[in-house]
Amino acid sequence: MTDCLLFGTLFAVYAVLHNSTYGGPGPKELFSLPEAFIETMLLLFSSVTCGFAVLSKKRNHILFWLSITFLLGAGFLMMELREFSHLIHEGHDWTKSAFLSSFFTLVSTHGLHVSLGLLWIIVLFMQLLYYGISQLTFRRLVVFSMFWHFLDLIWIFIFTFVYLFGVAL
Repeated sequence: MTDCLLFGTLFAVYAVLHNSTYGGPGPKELFSLPEAFIETMLLLFSSVTCGFAVLSKKRNHILFWLSITFLLGAGFLMMELREFSHLIHEGHDWTKSAFLSSFFTLVSTHGLHVSLGLLWIIVLFMQLLYYGISQLTFRRLVVFSMFWHFLDLIWIFIFTFVYLFGVAL
């Protein structure tokens, strides 16, 4: 619930500040929809593989699907970091305008959550290797899955309101 409040607040801040470019470039000039779309597909497919992990009955299948989820999530994160690096290299960092400040805050907060999710996958992977499938490890897998699906939902909002509306409007 706290993450809902956190992201709700960050979306509200972005909505208020998205036109405050301080004379600098806005979303149309800065964002690449094809790259954001690839990031979106990586995260959405990772949600599917995470769901397959929960539906699997054998430990090896769960570990396989968690590994694929991890790789897709890491790919998403690498693309996001590359986008940030490119923007900063071009001189468009979070200190240049309220728009960029709110953009970097919203998207990097999501990226931080994805990073924590990747760490969670590693811990869950180790627990499944050590303990196998038990009521406790399965419950942890389900709780992780809910967290991961929540991150995908947040990204869909980011993709829609930040990238699509930013480039279209």
